[in-house]
Amino acid sequence: MRFLLYNIRYGTGIGRQFHLPLPFMGLFKRTDRNLSKIIDFVESLNPDIVGLVEVDIGSFRTSRENQARTLAERIEHSPVFQSKYGNGSIADMLPILNKQGNALLTNQAIQSRKFHYLNNGVKRLVIEIELDEVNIFLVHLSLRFRKRQDQLNDLFGLIRNAHKPVIVAGDFNVFRGARELSLFKAAAGLVSANPDGLPSHPSRAPKRQLDYILHSPEINVSRFFVPQVTFSDHAPLVCDFDVIPQWKNIVSRTISTSLRNPAAPHVGAPAF
Repeated sequence: MRFLLYNIRYGTGIGRQFHLPLPFMGLFKRTDRNLSKIIDFVESLNPDIVGLVEVDIGSFRTSRENQARTLAERIEHSPVFQSKYGNGSIADMLPILNKQGNALLTNQAIQSRKFHYLNNGVKRLVIEIELDEVNIFLVHLSLRFRKRQDQLNDLFGLIRNAHKPVIVAGDFNVFRGARELSLFKAAAGLVSANPDGLPSHPSRAPKRQLDYILHSPEINVSRFFVPQVTFSDHAPLVCDFDVIPQWKNIVSRTISTSLRNPAAPHVGAPAF
């Protein structure tokens, strides 16, 4: 399968015009033209799973159009989206902010979907979807170092409960470098799909590795690349992967046992 991760900056674009007439005024401008370019680009990659960070789910910037749903309809995927601020938070009560979210889109059968909110930070949403062979977690972590570390601890608590191989992807905002994720990866038994540490930010001249696709060792990555497109301040990540046959056999036997005997104890994933 092909997984595409893309922080699209709500479709607001980049460049000099983004900061005119005032710095960051682009965040309040209409997004139709740039979103159309993003959709064309995503469609050209033919992904099976799309993780969208910073997606507008219906503000005035999009004439109340949900960007995740629009893209999903174009590429014939099922969308799962949510505001990235917790219900009742100050951000959730403000115009524009309460329409800023993240989304997962897929052409695979979705077994379940969950919205988790981490205990710390402003951006706290974790979207989880369960597919036949893998669980996907999409994140957008805090800009503050201490908050990020607390969020990683909470995230570890979520993924260790998964009973299938996992992919944990998103904008981790690790401005101090990949070492910020070392303990988290070791504890969770995850490896990076980007072993060469290819940067993704800023998109015009990438210098930082802020975006990550991490995965369980039961997942084999056959190809990874960072397309050099500038529709957002982040470049996208593309990962082609499959689940190793040994794990598929374990999942198949577990499902078969459960169907024959619903009362049978659940067989979890091998320990990391």
